[in-house]
Amino acid sequence: MGSRSATPVFELVMLFVVVYALQMVSALADLVGELFVLQPPIQENPWTVVTSVFAHADLGHLVSNAVALAVIGLPVAVFTTRARFHAFFVVAGAVAGVSQIVLSDVVTVIPGIGVTASPGVVGASGGVFALLGYLLAGNRVAATLGSAVNLPDWLTYSVFFALAGMVTLATAAPGVALIAHFTGLLVGLVAGRVHLLDPSRR
Repeated sequence: MGSRSATPVFELVMLFVVVYALQMVSALADLVGELFVLQPPIQENPWTVVTSVFAHADLGHLVSNAVALAVIGLPVAVFTTRARFHAFFVVAGAVAGVSQIVLSDVVTVIPGIGVTASPGVVGASGGVFALLGYLLAGNRVAATLGSAVNLPDWLTYSVFFALAGMVTLATAAPGVALIAHFTGLLVGLVAGRVHLLDPSRR
């Protein structure tokens, strides 16, 4: 079992910075899209499913995600192992990004917000939202309340679905990957419910 510490969060922030520097270099050869932007058709550049999770549109985007990761990720990182934390972040971020690409053609307009479809996705926010979901559903208070109230699974997951929708809409803004945010939060809520990052689980 790996050690528990805040190290994974700082490692991710440093990875964001390194990838951003690589984006700047690859921009000189006009390769940013091919190397770091997740865009349809996904099968043309499949590595972007992962690289897009660590890439960012600009410095402000990087800083905001790094700050959110530090605030939300630290409590999760000290609870789980380094390997579980990194694996969860990458997988949840990748699933969120892919869902944004795949479902953008289905959900193209939300009244009052605008078009959610985008030609490409970059950013760690899907993974950060997954960590937020895990923090909300996987903490001791949530576990105690869940066991005391003993709601049926279908109702619990319906509540998760509604909560993910409300939080996503609360963070909505033009150009934001709403589907990725929603998916990341929902993945985190479900993972927290089953205590996926608990080191005692195999």
